[in-house]
Amino acid sequence: MAADSSTRTVERALALLSAVCTDGSLSLSDAARVVDLSASTALRLLRTLEGSGFVTREPGGNFRPGARVIQLGALALGQESLVSLCTPHMKRLVAETGESCYLSIPGPGETGIYIAIVEGTHSVRHTSWVGRSIPLEGSAAGEVLTGGQNHRGFAIVRSGVEDDVTAVAAPIVIGGRIVAALSIVVPSYRLDEKKAQEIGEELVRVADNILTEPAGNHEVPQESMEVK
Repeated sequence: MAADSSTRTVERALALLSAVCTDGSLSLSDAARVVDLSASTALRLLRTLEGSGFVTREPGGNFRPGARVIQLGALALGQESLVSLCTPHMKRLVAETGESCYLSIPGPGETGIYIAIVEGTHSVRHTSWVGRSIPLEGSAAGEVLTGGQNHRGFAIVRSGVEDDVTAVAAPIVIGGRIVAALSIVVPSYRLDEKKAQEIGEELVRVADNILTEPAGNHEVPQESMEVK
């Protein structure tokens, strides 16, 4: 009986999570109605999911998908993942700029996680931080992951996470949600404002077309969390 009860609880929690992810934002009453649960039961399960980072609550009280859902989804897609989809575009960006290109996703709490890199071609370059967390606040990737890009669609942060390093980032949006960030990370002495703006514009163009624009064979970049 206990096993049956635990199975039902898991099924109900997964049904709630699916409903929230499908809609994008649900009130407690709507979530309970969609999965045919009482409001009290739905609230209990949603609070558990919230505590684990699978859902998050908006200021108005609605529930939406949490960072953990996006993070696990991005890491669990295997060779046809976001990493392999972005690899050829990242390689092209590196070929055009000579600078290191990162792919990052939301992490737990107020963090982002670098999940892939194609290193730049300069002898002095930013080397791999794959697997490392960065703060959402004060980083270019963090700004765009939280929708804080400028009116042109990108963010530039100088000496944010590291002194004397400048990062330019643009969001990757899938299904109306920001799921990842593409960023170019450069020693600051090599990047004036004009070049930073040009890189930002190119990152936006690439990120906006990443699902529709062919860019060669999909393959895992020189380092990614998929091979760690």
